[in-house]
Amino acid sequence: MNLRDEPAAVAPHAPGEPISPFCPRFHYAIELLGRRWMGPIVRTLFGGAHRFNEILAAVPGLSDRLLTERLRELEREGLVERIVHPGPPIRSEYGLTDAGRSLEDVIRSVSDWAERWVK
Repeated sequence: MNLRDEPAAVAPHAPGEPISPFCPRFHYAIELLGRRWMGPIVRTLFGGAHRFNEILAAVPGLSDRLLTERLRELEREGLVERIVHPGPPIRSEYGLTDAGRSLEDVIRSVSDWAERWVK
């Protein structure tokens, strides 16, 4: 399973409708987004495409090795794309795909929840 496939034609849960205890798609998505540093990296890119060092500077405590690994995972999943600008000098940026941008409401909701409940 990965996120690069076409979106599933599944109706969203109606308010008040019971949610099944286990859903493989939900499990996959929450495990992916819950990996260390994934949320802050994606959140940083909501502001637009950034160069590698800009992302590194925006997320305190993130190592360049781990940023490289996470960006590759996000690219593989189709959430982030690497944009290469011809030079000289050649430079690249990372930006969200449509699938990545569609996470903004989710990330905002988690952020709002954290502001309210996390001490």
